Amino acid sequence: MTTVVRPAPGAAAGPDRPLSVPRTEPFPDGPLRDRRLGRAHRDLRVSVTDRCPLRCSYCLPAEGIPWLPARSLMTAAEIVRAVGLATGLGLVNVRLTGGEPLARPDLVELVAGIVDLPAAPAVSLTTNGVGLADVAGPLARAGLGRVNVSLDSVDRLRYAAVTGRDRLGLVLEGLEAAREAGLEPIKINAVLLPGVNDGDAEELLAFALARGFELRFIEQMPLDGGRLWRRDRMISAAAILERLGASHRLTALPETTTAPAARWLVDDGPGTVGVIAAVTRPFCARCDRVRLTADGQLRGCLFSDAESDLLGAMRAGASDAELSQIFRLCVADKPAGHGIGRPGFRPPRRPMSAIGG
Repeated sequence: MTTVVRPAPGAAAGPDRPLSVPRTEPFPDGPLRDRRLGRAHRDLRVSVTDRCPLRCSYCLPAEGIPWLPARSLMTAAEIVRAVGLATGLGLVNVRLTGGEPLARPDLVELVAGIVDLPAAPAVSLTTNGVGLADVAGPLARAGLGRVNVSLDSVDRLRYAAVTGRDRLGLVLEGLEAAREAGLEPIKINAVLLPGVNDGDAEELLAFALARGFELRFIEQMPLDGGRLWRRDRMISAAAILERLGASHRLTALPETTTAPAARWLVDDGPGTVGVIAAVTRPFCARCDRVRLTADGQLRGCLFSDAESDLLGAMRAGASDAELSQIFRLCVADKPAGHGIGRPGFRPPRRPMSAIGG
């Protein structure tokens, strides 16, 4: 079988957008490693839908974007099969993302199917939290381990300004439901936008520390559907830490995992705060993630348009061995870094909602 690594539909060829090239050479058995840096991969991010009820300005334009056709989305059985192949190749962590994964009606059954795999991975979920109160308990009983919840402000008006929807109360209810269900540690993801919620860093930290949540600020990345990102308007990790450091003692913690967040102890602990600085402090050299889009495309790098059509091969009758080879070749060709800020860098054709976080 010939495996084809191809750019996303409509992408132009270039340094980060390779032409479709038949790849038939074998790749050694063992952990999934890329050829450039030899990074061992342990983490699979699975987008289960591209749909989302919010319109966060750093992700989707207010008018939305065309959703993927329903027939092109992976079924629960197809996702479980793909995850099973990934665990057989050494991936031990699975994060379900979107879009908004809670928009998928069979999410509880999907989690249960993944957890029932012979080599069951640790399963977590990234969500906007809007519908979490209704399903936190069922998800926990199905085997979900923990949740990351996007929360960009605890002020109702500023939350609505960022997300385009007045849903803060539902998110707060969802956080409490997740705590009651034991989906811990609960992590809060926040993106600060200039002139919108950039003054909320301290308030978000106080909210998280008071409840035992782990807060992580994320630098805004060039992944918005409206293509409005500008580096000179982005609030950097340095600016975030400067603001928090004005009222707190921050002590840097050593990096002990491949997780993307650099972490600081706040006022001697036990609470911490993290910053994911993908733009100003890239962590590409230790990246151990592979992404599977909602329409079944494998991506070795969030910012590269190169995709491997796992779902197409699956629906064409490929064997598990052939599908595993697609995983191996996708990871083998992973770029050394995303190249943001370098001459010639172009954001990926697909926005974050279509790729998965």
